Amino acid sequence: MAAFNKILIANRGEIACRVMRTAQALGYRTVAVYSVADAGARHVQLADEAVCIGPAQVNQSYLLIDNIIAAAQKTGADAIHPGYGFLSENADFARACEAAGIVFIGPTVEAIHLMGSKRLSKIAMLEAGVPCIPGYEGAAQDDDTLSREAARIGYPLMIKASAGGGGRGMRLVHESGELLAQIRTARSEAQNAFGSGELILERAVIRPRHVEIQVFGDQHGNIVYLGERDCSVQRRHQKVVEEAPCPVMTPELRKAMGEAAVKAAASVNYVGAGTVEFLLDQSGEFFFLEMNTRLQVEHPVTELITGQDLVAWQIRAAEGQPLPLQQDEIRLTGHAMEVRLYAEDSAHNFLPQTGEVLRWEPALLDGIRIDHGLVEGQAVSPFYDPMLAKVIAYGATRDEARRKLARAVEDCVLLGVNGNQRFLANLLKHPEFAAGNATTAFIAEHFADDPSLTPQAPAASELATACALLYQASADARAHQGGLAGWRSSGSAPWRFVLKQGEHKHEVELHVLESGQQPLLRAQIGEGQVDLRLLASDGRWASLELDGIRQRRAYHLKGEQLWLYGHAGNLEFTDVTHEPAGGQNAASSGTVKAPMDGAIVEVLVSEGQQVSKGQLLVVLEAMKMEHPLKAGIDGVIRRVGVSQGDQVKNRQVLVEIEAAEA
Repeated sequence: MAAFNKILIANRGEIACRVMRTAQALGYRTVAVYSVADAGARHVQLADEAVCIGPAQVNQSYLLIDNIIAAAQKTGADAIHPGYGFLSENADFARACEAAGIVFIGPTVEAIHLMGSKRLSKIAMLEAGVPCIPGYEGAAQDDDTLSREAARIGYPLMIKASAGGGGRGMRLVHESGELLAQIRTARSEAQNAFGSGELILERAVIRPRHVEIQVFGDQHGNIVYLGERDCSVQRRHQKVVEEAPCPVMTPELRKAMGEAAVKAAASVNYVGAGTVEFLLDQSGEFFFLEMNTRLQVEHPVTELITGQDLVAWQIRAAEGQPLPLQQDEIRLTGHAMEVRLYAEDSAHNFLPQTGEVLRWEPALLDGIRIDHGLVEGQAVSPFYDPMLAKVIAYGATRDEARRKLARAVEDCVLLGVNGNQRFLANLLKHPEFAAGNATTAFIAEHFADDPSLTPQAPAASELATACALLYQASADARAHQGGLAGWRSSGSAPWRFVLKQGEHKHEVELHVLESGQQPLLRAQIGEGQVDLRLLASDGRWASLELDGIRQRRAYHLKGEQLWLYGHAGNLEFTDVTHEPAGGQNAASSGTVKAPMDGAIVEVLVSEGQQVSKGQLLVVLEAMKMEHPLKAGIDGVIRRVGVSQGDQVKNRQVLVEIEAAEA
């Protein structure tokens, strides 16, 4: 039986913090590894010891096996927990741990190798009698073979990276004319993300549910399943909402899927935590998708309905102990639901966001669990996945869990970086989701016109609140300079503000009806007006009264920049009231700027070249995804400011186009 005392967590962010919580509670010492960019991160602060393993780029830090093994040896860590992502499903990493005499808290090298390949695992599942989707999983990867097999399978079909996960290297193809372009994109994305461009093809299952079974094995041949999770609500093939149990599950279907999952795990003598993923069609038929040989992002919902700590189970299995429960001892109680808080702008096609976390106050309500790795002041960089936190709710019923989760999401304060709270809250409140009818087509079919998916002007009350805070800050500053500089009497000249939000400017005329410590203000916005009284503001929270209703709003003011947590989430305003006349106008559609920090993967145009509106110009890689940037107008390329491999900053000019003459 393997015994260990100190666990190194070969990961970052919320999962590193979550593993540490259990490991430390069980009495183990913990070691964090971190890149230069993560030196001040929360997982570094929580660990007993921490070792820097390289620069910000993952291929120079978190993916360097030798550096992580060296960190374990340097600190005397005798076990390594890989978390998920990074090296968690890398057979070479598990093999390196074994060679160094370090316990790998996960399955065997052989199981990781087999299940880490969608192609090889599907072949193995077919041999084991697990139901699979018809498709192509052959070794030949040339375009002619893939085109021929696609024609045999029929359309629509899915292209999938064999080594992939998280939606990367995955494309839905509706007709043959799209195939080669989608193969090229999927292969490139898979190569960049996983180091392998190998692909498989599968018949597309239309409007299925995505249901996965949590399995666990020990070194004594015992394998159990701990219920299922429904992960049907997805965007770009990435899970948005996960819940347990599945809303349409029956005892008979759960038993059938659970036994199929155990059969899949048993075929590779599985040890530790694993997840067998299935597509469940509308007829009740299910098909094997893949097996993840690691802890899943969504494991908390299983923990909440079973009352079990799955990280503790992982550690126990790695030590050689038997599973703590047999199949007939596992009970499912209540309902749990999880959403992922991302640094992204849902109103602009879910573009990942970078920036500094100025405020972070998770909503720790009754029945709410929040797994996160955030500290105020840290940078959200382009080098890592944009997921910031997981918000999980538990209730006696599905509807109770859903209501709690919607409120918790709305109450999580995040300032400085755009988050997807409004999108998540609106989704959770949607009648079709509330009824438990969501499939993988839910967002496209029922949510495409939601206001959270298009840019929205701030509410008049939010503009009024922003101007009130700017007024108060200016009045306080003048008062501190001495005299009555900040005093205005009723009926005096109004304060005029011009607030810029993105590329839009909002003019507000602020009248001081009553001055003093709690000023009564009237904001004139276009033809409308808002009266409010500012009761208090301390630099973090503002208390105000709007139409006789008292409210609290989180905010952060730094120079001319004001961040306000409103009903639409994180609002960022710039006070440009005193900007010189004739200043820089909003960027025309002839200027293509980087939408975030990132790296240039490909430049497809050159100076002097004629281009058409919508033509692909540059491909930017950031936060593990490729982002195509296209021409906004017809014209001629006047300047190309970047080359392949360049690191670029948010809003940096990449290409300038001179408009074609009418």
